[in-house]
Amino acid sequence: MFIPLYMDEHIPKAITIALRARGLDVLTVQEDNMTAKSDPELLDRAYKLRRVLFTFDDDLLSEATRRQREGKPFCGVIYGHPLRASIGMCVRNLETICNHGEIEEIENRVEFLPLKY
Repeated sequence: MFIPLYMDEHIPKAITIALRARGLDVLTVQEDNMTAKSDPELLDRAYKLRRVLFTFDDDLLSEATRRQREGKPFCGVIYGHPLRASIGMCVRNLETICNHGEIEEIENRVEFLPLKY
């Protein structure tokens, strides 16, 4: 089963396009009319849609950590720092995660890119 992704608004379009070309299920915040929403709203929306949120936003990491401490569920966050994870690396790592994982494995967790093999 594939892990569906929910792309934060600051993710480069090139990543979304490349993932879709590889057959992955990707929905952007813009396509979902959720632009300029708060981090809690985005995590709630991703949870409702059963999608893992991919972000470059440090503040979203803080919100995910808060939810982990409080036991508030979320579908998972994949975080890439734009200076440490190139577009190509993000695409390859996200493809690996989405094609070889289950959403239950990442639920309530934060995964960091680049992956360490």
